[in-house]
Amino acid sequence: MQALRLARPRLPLRPASRAFAAAASAHGAAPAASSASPVVPLSNVEAMWERLSADEQLTIHQQLEEIQKKDWKTLSVDEKKAAYYVAFGPHGPRAPIDPPGTLPKIIIGVAALIATSAALFFSIRATAPPPPRTISKEWEEASNERALEQKMNPIHGIGSEGYSGPGFVTHK
Repeated sequence: MQALRLARPRLPLRPASRAFAAAASAHGAAPAASSASPVVPLSNVEAMWERLSADEQLTIHQQLEEIQKKDWKTLSVDEKKAAYYVAFGPHGPRAPIDPPGTLPKIIIGVAALIATSAALFFSIRATAPPPPRTISKEWEEASNERALEQKMNPIHGIGSEGYSGPGFVTHK
């Protein structure tokens, strides 16, 4: 019920006589006052919510407030569905931002961006110069030999006793 109070717009309250008339008409009794607003059926609120005017939506809010004061075990399924829809349904601030049919457009756009980036990558790679001569397995092995000759990093690295690591070789 707290969520229902938060979801409804803040409007001035009706006079007590109209509230009692609306509550009485919601229970099947005849309206006590002729000035009472008409009772909107709660049977299919989800389908007709968007077509209702602001006054009719307010009337439904007020009907549901009165109905929810009763024991929830005695409420009908339609009344429970209407209360849930009005409190948490996809309307007002919870209305979907994206219209239907947006997902395929997003998928096509992402696929186009991936294809464009792949084409750009391969075109740049095709026109790039060859890799430098220092990026080869032979050069790396020669760097290992040179490091051993110079006793490079003699404590923990390639120049230490019993070193069994790859050294500068990164190619397989």
